[in-house]
Amino acid sequence: MSNSDSVETIRRRAPIPTADCALAQAAEEIGDRWSILILREAFFGVMRYDDIREDLGIPRSVLTDRLSKLVAHGLLERRPYQEAGDRRRFGYALTGKGRDLAPTLIALTHWSEAHILGAPGPIDVVDAASGRSLRVALVDDRGRVVDPERAAPKLRNPS
Repeated sequence: MSNSDSVETIRRRAPIPTADCALAQAAEEIGDRWSILILREAFFGVMRYDDIREDLGIPRSVLTDRLSKLVAHGLLERRPYQEAGDRRRFGYALTGKGRDLAPTLIALTHWSEAHILGAPGPIDVVDAASGRSLRVALVDDRGRVVDPERAAPKLRNPS
């Protein structure tokens, strides 16, 4: 028996092209680092253009471009507001589609705490009613939590 018979190959290809992959399409829709940080601001309730710009230190041209894309993709919506003595302006708020990204952003936060910070960060996401900390988990169709090491991609049967 040769060594090649007992060694598992490491060569592998993704089971589908990126054009057909939901994860790849989500990455395309959300965009880049700046877009994720703008969504973070929106999750914190920051709505005003100048406040977002100041918090992130983002160039105006980049912020304007990313806000336009996030609005066009339906993740944010423009909402009018007017402060005393000022003209009417528009702020940016999450849409339902944008709010549905909450588990993704919470999961990224938990991953960062575990693998980058090495400790809990300064923000905890809690249930507004109970105050209890929330965690993101993989759950099977019976509601049981599954260890991420057991997660495996599988092609769905076409219906």
